[in-house]
Amino acid sequence: MQVIESPETRTVLENVRWETFLELAEQRRGSVPRMTYDNGVLEMMCPKRQHENIGRWIGRIVETYSEVFAIEIQSVASTTFKRKELTRAFEADESYYVQHAELIRPKEEIDLAVDPPPDLVIEVEITSSAIQKLKLFAAMEVPEVWRHDGDRLEMFRLKGSQYEGIDSSEALPGLTVATINDVLRRRFEIGETALIREFRQSITKK
Repeated sequence: MQVIESPETRTVLENVRWETFLELAEQRRGSVPRMTYDNGVLEMMCPKRQHENIGRWIGRIVETYSEVFAIEIQSVASTTFKRKELTRAFEADESYYVQHAELIRPKEEIDLAVDPPPDLVIEVEITSSAIQKLKLFAAMEVPEVWRHDGDRLEMFRLKGSQYEGIDSSEALPGLTVATINDVLRRRFEIGETALIREFRQSITKK
């Protein structure tokens, strides 16, 4: 019998005080489990290889694209972004400042009470989250979210108080959903370095 291991392990706690969430986040070693907090509901997610692999692949695509087109970015990875007045917080798989990269670059810490949220958040969600992430991201005014469900990527742009699906990134103009999905589909066919080099060559020709 073949045992299929879940790509993510999720634990959900309810009626968790904001202060308790902050203590738990501070007491961890590293950024695992990744935590999402929404008005007393705390979800802790431990990613496994498939989850981490997809997240890093998308991150490498973003970083390669920004390098080729000389777009300054600031990677903030799985930083804990929190808004006390909203009692909400999240830790993405990957996150970037693009339009606000220069503003964030000299800062050691980010405080959403005075700083903007990341311009781009990347979320891998292969198993269903107990928290409505897009609703949470919208409340925290994240301009652009990319989500991957284990099969394909989708992009969303905040319009007013809700997200709308888009085919091409506004944070990184010219980078399309189709392009990223094409690269990700080939990640089992050739080596990572070779595929990123091939991606770089394809966008350099544009």
